[in-house]
Amino acid sequence: MLTKANSKVIFALSLVHFTGDFYAAFLTPLLPLFVDKLGLTLTQVGLLAGISRFLAFVVQPSAGYVADHYHTRFFILGGPLLAAVFMPLIGVAPSFFVLLLFVSMGSIGVSMFHPTAAGMVSQYAGSHFGLSMSLFNLGGTLSFGLGPIFIAFFVNSYGLEASPVTMVFGLALMVFLYRIVPVPSTEGLANLGFMGSIKEAFGGVWKPIALIWSIMVLRSFAGQVFMTFLPIYYSQQGFSLLSIGAIVSIFTVAGALSGVVAGHSSDRFGFKPVFYLSHGLATPSLYLLLLLPGDWAYVTAFLAGFFVMASLPLGVTMAQEIAPKGKSMVSSLMMGLAWGTGGMMTPLAGKMADLFSITPVLAVTAVIPLLTVGLIALLPERSPRKNQ
Repeated sequence: MLTKANSKVIFALSLVHFTGDFYAAFLTPLLPLFVDKLGLTLTQVGLLAGISRFLAFVVQPSAGYVADHYHTRFFILGGPLLAAVFMPLIGVAPSFFVLLLFVSMGSIGVSMFHPTAAGMVSQYAGSHFGLSMSLFNLGGTLSFGLGPIFIAFFVNSYGLEASPVTMVFGLALMVFLYRIVPVPSTEGLANLGFMGSIKEAFGGVWKPIALIWSIMVLRSFAGQVFMTFLPIYYSQQGFSLLSIGAIVSIFTVAGALSGVVAGHSSDRFGFKPVFYLSHGLATPSLYLLLLLPGDWAYVTAFLAGFFVMASLPLGVTMAQEIAPKGKSMVSSLMMGLAWGTGGMMTPLAGKMADLFSITPVLAVTAVIPLLTVGLIALLPERSPRKNQ
């Protein structure tokens, strides 16, 4: 029986996702300024990105497990609140270590809300699971598109030291969210212990879950290397701070749009055709980003972001269908641990860029999405849902 989605709750969960990730997106476009202000090496840039993503994403399974023990909104509301308070403070960090502290606190906030919010989507999605998850993903991905251009414009207008003022917007949104976000329900895994929860959720389906996770890690690594080092790459080519912010925003907004398209398409045609198309076209689009000069950067950034980031909601939705007993846990694996593991590998790319320069490192990284096509062929099939 087909049921309607609860649009009000899906909107609220998407706005939670938007708020937390909006502030998390402040770091990337400001990296060239921190390189100049604090004298960071590219290795330190990669380390900063890697640690922030470790705390924001890799620890999500633990955050999801702890959240399942408490019938409270502390995690789903406290997480974006931490991000809204600490990420604006990065502009006044006097040293690399203080900068890392502020980023770490904001990133911990990001890890807190993701598992619970993503797990709640299925409860209110009705029959439109793929579309609802894509809309939830849109909230986060769109914020990663708007956040960079917003902070680049703000810092360009008022200076890096004025960035703490931006927390006012997040605090206002949190007051609104406090009024509309429902209390999450638990999934009945709280009394099993951490390993017991994993066994109950994934015991019989761990192989396809591991396969999906591997694909998502590789896709994440490629996307995050480009997101981290494109600002440095274009700064070296003489692009202004505003132009760099616009390119990063275009890259991520394109990914937000493609996520919705991919989610809706997966409901109609199944997962694997969409995986094949997005990953197959990601590599040539990334090479166009590197090869076409000047103002072509805006066009190629859209194409690259569109195909590289399209499969994020597919991995989450597919994994939740395979392991329905642990939706929050599996969401944290696909959106958190996979994304964070890919991010933790970013310092390696930074070290290689210090040794060989950015361009060849990006050129090698661009091949990775195409290499995942062989793994995609091993994914289980799912019948299209043409009635939705």
